[in-house]
Amino acid sequence: MYPIRIGNGYDIHRLVPDRPLILGGITIPYPLGLLGHSDADVLTHAIMDAMLGALSLGDIGHYFPPSDPQWAGADSLELLEQVHQLVNAQGWQIGNIDSVVVAEQPKLKPHIPAMRDRLAQVLRLHPHQVGIKATTNEKLGPEGREEGISAHAVVLLAAVHS
Repeated sequence: MYPIRIGNGYDIHRLVPDRPLILGGITIPYPLGLLGHSDADVLTHAIMDAMLGALSLGDIGHYFPPSDPQWAGADSLELLEQVHQLVNAQGWQIGNIDSVVVAEQPKLKPHIPAMRDRLAQVLRLHPHQVGIKATTNEKLGPEGREEGISAHAVVLLAAVHS
């Protein structure tokens, strides 16, 4: 087996009124938020799916099913900590994360440093190991019509040598 593994993740949620907009564990001032069973943090969800995918461990729906009331309104950073513990228990550590959030509005660039720092803190990484980019969808698709926000993530895992 190779001492590195790569996983990718994707998530999308609908924008609705009367919900906070949480991305990368940071609440972003905006009149709409993401609809979901948990806090609907698409960035954190994409990262978790990438971590799980790198080890062929399924996806977050397997571990935190939306049909389970236990996860209603869950803080995605707490779920991320659980996924991180699972990855570590399998003998792997995160080398780096690269991600992109797709949204027409709000403009995310000013919030990226706080998102990166928060995710790095939860995962016990240096902030330079967490890449976050933001882009629009050039008015195309649900993101372009401002109906939702999506995120893509790639995670590199390295085997821990004992």
